[in-house]
Amino acid sequence: MPPMPDSSKLQLPEFQRYQFAFTSHIRDPKQIRRPAGVEARRMKIYNELLYNNLESFLLACFPVLRKVLGKRRWDGLVRAFFSAHRSHTPYFRQIPDEFMQFLQTGWEADEAYPEFMLELAHYEWIELVLTVSNRDELLAEHDANGDLIEGRSVLNPVLANLAYQYPVHRIKPRVKVMVAPTFLLVFRDAEFNIRFIEQSHVSARLLKLLESGKLTGREAVTQLADEIGHDNPSQLVDFAKGFLEELRLAGAVLGTTP
Repeated sequence: MPPMPDSSKLQLPEFQRYQFAFTSHIRDPKQIRRPAGVEARRMKIYNELLYNNLESFLLACFPVLRKVLGKRRWDGLVRAFFSAHRSHTPYFRQIPDEFMQFLQTGWEADEAYPEFMLELAHYEWIELVLTVSNRDELLAEHDANGDLIEGRSVLNPVLANLAYQYPVHRIKPRVKVMVAPTFLLVFRDAEFNIRFIEQSHVSARLLKLLESGKLTGREAVTQLADEIGHDNPSQLVDFAKGFLEELRLAGAVLGTTP
């Protein structure tokens, strides 16, 4: 939690004012002086212990982002999160979720940080989201061998159909990154492995149309053909049939509604 306004602190008992002074210094030791009467050596231990603990949870989720940013920029980002963001959960596992919220709503990056940073962070974070997801607990009834063209597809509920401006799955340290619209399908298979499949914008749109479960495969293809101005819908049906069958084998498509 960020420091309270000075006016609010004055209304608190002395021990609580001391607590806020103590934790405020831990969050931002370079800008906020340590409380009077606390030995510098002991204060440093607190500072390093809490910061390192927080950073360890972020490193587990965002290893590529850390490598791409380098130590100085990474430390600046984590320190900004630690000092300014007000978390709404006591659970350590949700620290990456809070970090993503901070990046999306509370972080104003300067020119030292790459423009693809937010997309890269999201790409790394989504793996954790799907790993711990319980959306498959209420799995709809489905026919695993159903006709994916004439029937209504049932998609894996632990799935994300993603679109990025940058090729986030290819970003590495010291490699120039250019804008390149990228479409990725990410899902958890039956063995609890997280799988990533690169798609075209056409296949990504097809899955988007099928997500509601209201359209048959053929109806989705007809709408897609109209959207992209495809003059041979039957050819697009053949593409859709092969694509959806591949996804059924992979575990991204489970079958059709009964």
